[in-house]
Amino acid sequence: MAGLLRRTRGWVRPLLGLALLGLGTVLALHSSASIKVFVVLVAAGLVAVAVLRILEAIDTDADQANSCPWITGGSGVLLAGAGIAALLWRGATLPMLALSVSILLLVSGAGSLASALRRGSPDRASALLGGLAAVFAGLLVLLWPRLTVWAFGVFFGGWLVFIGLRLILGYLARGRCSPAPGKPGRLRGFGRIAGSALALLLAVGMVLVTSFVHAGDPKLVPDAFYTPPTLVPAEPGKLLRAEPLLRGIPEDADAWRILYTTTDPDGSPAVASGSVVVPKDRGATALPVISMAHGTKGIIPRCAPSLSASPYSDGPAAALRELVSRGWAGVMSDYVGLGTAGPHPYLVGQAEGRNVLDAYRAAGQLREFTLRGDTLIWGHSQGGHGALFSAAIARDYAPEIGILGVAALAPASNLAALALGVKDGAAGKVVSSYIAASWNDLFPELGLASLVTPGYARSVQRIGELCFDGRDALSAVVGGTQLFDAVIPESALKGPLGARLEENSVDMAIDYPLFVAQGLDDQLVLPGMQRAWVAGRCAAGQELEYREYAGRDHMPLVEDDSPLIGDLVAWANDRLDGKKPANTCR
Repeated sequence: MAGLLRRTRGWVRPLLGLALLGLGTVLALHSSASIKVFVVLVAAGLVAVAVLRILEAIDTDADQANSCPWITGGSGVLLAGAGIAALLWRGATLPMLALSVSILLLVSGAGSLASALRRGSPDRASALLGGLAAVFAGLLVLLWPRLTVWAFGVFFGGWLVFIGLRLILGYLARGRCSPAPGKPGRLRGFGRIAGSALALLLAVGMVLVTSFVHAGDPKLVPDAFYTPPTLVPAEPGKLLRAEPLLRGIPEDADAWRILYTTTDPDGSPAVASGSVVVPKDRGATALPVISMAHGTKGIIPRCAPSLSASPYSDGPAAALRELVSRGWAGVMSDYVGLGTAGPHPYLVGQAEGRNVLDAYRAAGQLREFTLRGDTLIWGHSQGGHGALFSAAIARDYAPEIGILGVAALAPASNLAALALGVKDGAAGKVVSSYIAASWNDLFPELGLASLVTPGYARSVQRIGELCFDGRDALSAVVGGTQLFDAVIPESALKGPLGARLEENSVDMAIDYPLFVAQGLDDQLVLPGMQRAWVAGRCAAGQELEYREYAGRDHMPLVEDDSPLIGDLVAWANDRLDGKKPANTCR
């Protein structure tokens, strides 16, 4: 066997090097892709390194040979089995990959450190650095699943590239230009030291990146402002408390945070918080109003926009700033359970709609300005869902409020289709976790805790404790990437849960000018779902203006440079001027 290896190693090693180089590059560059592709790449990398380990254990003349070939060969067999099993045994894939890779790195590091301690070793510096990097990385991977999939993919991919390059460069360094045996050339020696040092720095960097991501944002705690008084009026829309809001507001504007009464999904009285922004130079004239329904921010009290350092950064913020500069007021509900005590009725349409309408009612009771008796309503994502429900229930719930028009931007219009369409994406798993966590409290009869994929309960809880904003959002999405399967299986989206999703989808008539916007690159609220919903509403006789924006994903649709901003401002001014709205259903 050894003789056969000596005859074939001239081409086996460079071929393995090329394979590892290719696998590592693809894994490092595409670690945020599909989890299924990620698993295949990691498993293939494990098998390739296993083959190399076994060859090194048998080939006693190899450059990488060590004094314990049985350890090297045994680890190779273990890694090959783990890589193959990872592809076949779906339920244990992620923990198995983490354990397998950590064993690979720890064994590799131990071997390199042992080589560095041997007298006469020609590559002591590179062996020491490489060994420390491998041991450090092996211990890091044992922190799984706290290690991010992105960091894991980048690091393991980089490690495969490092091994592949060493094999290829080692092959190229042989021949007439090679130095005497046991005396590596200066360039080759420098390359090994530099590569090992880079690997060590990369390992340390991955620890720092992982710690940064999982630390999230500083944990805000709602202050006494959000605690309701002992006696709370039963009438919805009553202003309970207000105080100036000083940070994160548009230039030349004044703002207040407010606490007011509203109604829970079961019809019982509730308390919500929110905010109001008006121009400084507002005179005595009644101000036109935008009632804003904000997008997904989380499901716990500290995620309230009015607690944030940038309370008006959600949705089309540039459009809000421009309209406030032109004399408009903006009113935004935090929704029940954000700021105030929960649970937050996430994507529960009736509750969101009541919260938005009652915030307008409460804002009108502030004495520092006067609001008109009518309002525009707009919202993005979850806020689009809330805006549509606000308009749909306004005539019955708040008949005294005039609605000038409704703008729904990438709205969560069909919850059943949304849950099915995004169940495999990282951000979609965050949304699914929010639904599972909040609806389990709101609708205990659904037994949602028992419907969540087995083994995912702790992940759902951990994601539910994060806000969908800033570093918290990054940490939440990273948590979503670590879930191999959907949070709520497709089979569970039927029956009572499916009926509840349909109940909270928008299928009612909206008797006001309606503007719907959708980004064509949206990976969360899928364009196909939105088109189907629009077609269904048009077929039902709804008049609306529907616009699509090429090249815009979910959040870029409402960023400052989006063409939607100008369209939205123009649409708002047209509604204020009483112009006839467009109808693209014809």
